[in-house]
Amino acid sequence: MKVNILTTKKSKLSAVDLSNLGFCKYYSDHMFIANYEGGEWKDFRITPFEDMKLSPACTTLHYGQTIFEGLKAYKNADNEILIFRAQKNAQRFNKSADRMCMPSLPEDIFINSINELLKVDIDWVPKEKDSSLYIRPFMFAQDPYIGIKPAEKYIFMIICGMAGGYYSEPVNVKIETKYTRAVSGGVGYAKTAANYAAALYPAVISQGEGYHQLIWTDGIKHEYVEESGTMNLFFVIDGKLLTPPLGDTVLDGVTRDSVISLCESLGINLEIRKISVKEIISSIEDGSLTEAFGTGTAATIAPIKMIGYKLKKYKIPEVPNSLALKILDKLNDIKYGLGEDIFNWVHKLM
Repeated sequence: MKVNILTTKKSKLSAVDLSNLGFCKYYSDHMFIANYEGGEWKDFRITPFEDMKLSPACTTLHYGQTIFEGLKAYKNADNEILIFRAQKNAQRFNKSADRMCMPSLPEDIFINSINELLKVDIDWVPKEKDSSLYIRPFMFAQDPYIGIKPAEKYIFMIICGMAGGYYSEPVNVKIETKYTRAVSGGVGYAKTAANYAAALYPAVISQGEGYHQLIWTDGIKHEYVEESGTMNLFFVIDGKLLTPPLGDTVLDGVTRDSVISLCESLGINLEIRKISVKEIISSIEDGSLTEAFGTGTAATIAPIKMIGYKLKKYKIPEVPNSLALKILDKLNDIKYGLGEDIFNWVHKLM
């Protein structure tokens, strides 16, 4: 595809505090933009990162027809840029688009758009330990129209932000028993803004109680755990690694999928099945739950140190040489080019 490129007159990179990256505190100099009109994607361009001009009647502002993805690029010891599982993100992006009545974006355009943007902003991929460049592709409806129907015009964009560690320590999570993230038949499996907006209120309440995130349960009876905020969930019970199954209420996490594949290759005993709240609590009480962690692109793997349920807080014991750490090391070896990529998950920026 032909991409028109307009570069910035002055880079912001010199203002970055590389010792304190945070998460997307610093956005790279440029962004990628494409338009969908008349049934086709066109006008591929890279421009300086800047604010946008939109009609106050823009469909997305009123009806939320928008989706997004998140993936990362890493720098290896040879200063090569490694992009992790872009194809998987492209597939999930189109799955979300289909659910939200939005046009699909060919996988080659999704991946090539990332490549072209990173070629321009290549210096923004940090090389500090445990750092990366977070890549945020997104699409939204553009029609200046007040009316509930799928739009006819869309914008696809990519912006990037530097990323250090997401969590500085193991996290506290609370099992939610009142509010619901998603119900069967809804949009819970789509990476759309509505899912995150609906989660804000109960999440803020839990943060006031000392929790980092919620453990979402099924939307009918709140009997089974599903996922946790920005993460999928894993538990070690009786020496076996467990994770809830996918469905139309659980996001198909790229890191979750990667962990499952790694466990299969490492011979780790993994079971994908429904996990009840009752089982979680009873296994903590009898000591058979020895480890819990979340997985996601931002956090990669976040150990859980405490689970709250019905006003009671249950501590998860710290495990030396934990399974979470073992899996994290294997994942990072692949992402940073330190170990063999037997799954062909990584592609180098050429």
